[in-house]
Amino acid sequence: MSEQRGEASNIVLVGMPGAGKSTIGVILAKRASLGFIDSDLLIQANERRSLQSIIDSQGYMALRRIEERVLLGLECRGHVIATGGSAVYSPAAMAHLAAEGVIVFLDVDLATLESRVLDLGRRGIAKHPDQSFSELFEERSKLYTAYADVTVECRGLAHDEVCTEILQRLQL
Repeated sequence: MSEQRGEASNIVLVGMPGAGKSTIGVILAKRASLGFIDSDLLIQANERRSLQSIIDSQGYMALRRIEERVLLGLECRGHVIATGGSAVYSPAAMAHLAAEGVIVFLDVDLATLESRVLDLGRRGIAKHPDQSFSELFEERSKLYTAYADVTVECRGLAHDEVCTEILQRLQL
């Protein structure tokens, strides 16, 4: 897929927990004059409970199923969409998101992510209970790379600089 996007299509941000999808998404939406959607917030609003509460009561796979349903239900154009970190486990959801926009992988190194994500037990991360953060990083990095139309190496960049890179890459 070309790194250019249509006038009314979406910019979909994917990446690990702690990559800055939500923060970068808000800044990017303002700079590109687009709407902003945070799929984690949609899930919490629809379910009327936190992501961690869903995992604690129903397990991580339930959160992934809910996330898939929410993403498949998105019908919008002209938005920046910050997905949950586990969106890439759903080929159907990723195909739906890709059909209406460009997928941008925020590639952040493991050490930076570990410094940002301090309490795995409260963060609402849809992972196997015995899986370490570094194992999750290895598993998901391959998926993010496979789905990405654009990969932005975020090492050493401030959020605003990441937004500038995305806008330049998308020629906006």
